[in-house]
Amino acid sequence: MAGVGAQEVVVSLEVPDLSEVVAEQSHGLLFATVSGAHLYGFPSRDSDVDLRGVHVLPLTEVVGLKHGPETKERMWVRDGVEIDLVTHDVQKFCRLLTRPNGYVLEQLLSPLVVHTTDGHRQLVELATGCLTSRHAHHYGGFATTQWRLFEKTGEIKPLLYTFRALLTGVHLMRSGEVVAHLPTLLEKLDGPEYLGPLVEAKVLGEHRALAGVDARPAPERLEADLAHWHEELQRARESSELPHEPPAFDEVHDFVIRTRLGQVGG
Repeated sequence: MAGVGAQEVVVSLEVPDLSEVVAEQSHGLLFATVSGAHLYGFPSRDSDVDLRGVHVLPLTEVVGLKHGPETKERMWVRDGVEIDLVTHDVQKFCRLLTRPNGYVLEQLLSPLVVHTTDGHRQLVELATGCLTSRHAHHYGGFATTQWRLFEKTGEIKPLLYTFRALLTGVHLMRSGEVVAHLPTLLEKLDGPEYLGPLVEAKVLGEHRALAGVDARPAPERLEADLAHWHEELQRARESSELPHEPPAFDEVHDFVIRTRLGQVGG
């Protein structure tokens, strides 16, 4: 499934049947999608499955003194695969959606759909009106955090996360399209050629070290490319036609109310 502004890529997913996980949830879900390394296009053989979604608290858990969980988290192993499940209540998710938060955009627009509803489809359509030039700050900041982690650990994973974030941000600023899939981004933006082999190398292990890869780039090349793509992100933000504030804020507000009142199909 791909909505307006979503990435138009085909991503395969080899995981256990996750529909049973959805059915087990105590609160109804508007949607559930797969995020993380599977969405980004570089899962390892031992990667966990990052399952993300939106649940809807009933009025009885919102209007009284006892408030239901805004965020629900659980990690467990199913059929030999570790599953990391995080869902937000619709109000919290939509609050994040109207801020420059790339995480929730990618979760909402992920083509790896485990569970969908009419409410999900409506929210996907609203997503275009939530894209702003300020999302560049999110992706630049996330890239900086992951680079520091790479400097500390020397692992391939945070290095791929670094460039994935930068390329996603650049492409979003230029096109208004959310693409989180690194192999697709490398084709669209002519990204560093060594990232393709590193994606293949990461398949062998979630925490594989860059030092163990024969075709690894020199540190000077990595630092030069890091600086280049940070600069590209800054230039793309400055020239972006995306608005500074989300024009769909009022529509998303109305969506939350209608969903809470049971007027949006689940």
